[in-house]
Amino acid sequence: MAGDVASAPERWAPPTTTVVTGAAGWLGRALVARLLDDPARRSLRLLAHDPADAAALRATASASPARVDVVVGDVAARHTLEALLGDVGEDTDVIHAAGLIHPRRIAELHHVNVEGTRQVVAACRAARVRRLVHVSSNSPFGTNPTPTDRFRADEPYHPYLAYGRTKMVAEQAVLDAARDGLDATVVRPPWFYGPYQPPRQTTFFRMVRTGRFPVIAGGRQRRSMVYVGNLVDGVLAAELTPAARGRGWWIADARPYEVHEIVSTVGRALADEGYEVSPRALRLPALAARVAQAADRAIQRAGRYQQQLHVLGEMGHTIACDISASRRELGYEPRVELYEGMRASIAWCRAQGFEL
Repeated sequence: MAGDVASAPERWAPPTTTVVTGAAGWLGRALVARLLDDPARRSLRLLAHDPADAAALRATASASPARVDVVVGDVAARHTLEALLGDVGEDTDVIHAAGLIHPRRIAELHHVNVEGTRQVVAACRAARVRRLVHVSSNSPFGTNPTPTDRFRADEPYHPYLAYGRTKMVAEQAVLDAARDGLDATVVRPPWFYGPYQPPRQTTFFRMVRTGRFPVIAGGRQRRSMVYVGNLVDGVLAAELTPAARGRGWWIADARPYEVHEIVSTVGRALADEGYEVSPRALRLPALAARVAQAADRAIQRAGRYQQQLHVLGEMGHTIACDISASRRELGYEPRVELYEGMRASIAWCRAQGFEL
């Protein structure tokens, strides 16, 4: 036990001001909820994309003793970042959680993920913040070459289509700035799940419940996933661990799950939450995913995007990561696994009145 205590990483105290971009998004809302529950976080500065999101954030923060300021604007606009960071002190940490995954057109990915990150980096440099935490993705690294492989801490880039390329360029901008003196670090979550989910995750539940979620070639592909509460733990560990500087960190659940296990576990969680679940599953050959991926590539080359094709193409691959460095050097320890996390997500959907 003494050895465990001695090996715990050094941690900073929370800063005077914590800034969150993408504060009204899935991860952003989970982060904000955690920060508002922490009495050591005395001042929050939140970036929302539009007035409706800003109003929701202000309502969430209304009962908090912390000072909460909400800025509305485009993360890729210099004047937005000046309003967000222009008057903060140096005892400020920035968690850059703004990002676009499923666009209408491919150009939107570059605007938000690349230009937005460059503007955040420039503003952090100008403000001389204590630390920038950039939330990246597994997509800059593509898919695993074999079913038993896991992405390592020093994994080379091999981006998957346009989203992966834009997140790779964003990561590179952050890590280049770190080499030039900015205190910055990168967190790399895979597919995440849990409360505050967007409509696409509700669709996922509905497809599993009705037996229409596609399982490719038996579903033996492995997928790392991360419960949003685990992800918040990892983001905050990266923020407050001095040794995290200048590196990328995989943050995921304790182990990857095979796709057939994901589908059966979600079905069991739905049933245990009182939903009627079809015993069937939509089983497709590997060819279906390959055709979808080829069509996805062609559509993206034309500057467009089709979410269902993209997701189906990815489902034929293993996308798994190794979190041992994050456990060892950040003190990150995932507390929730798939069944418990999915039940929490389903219960949250019911509380919001969402139809599953």
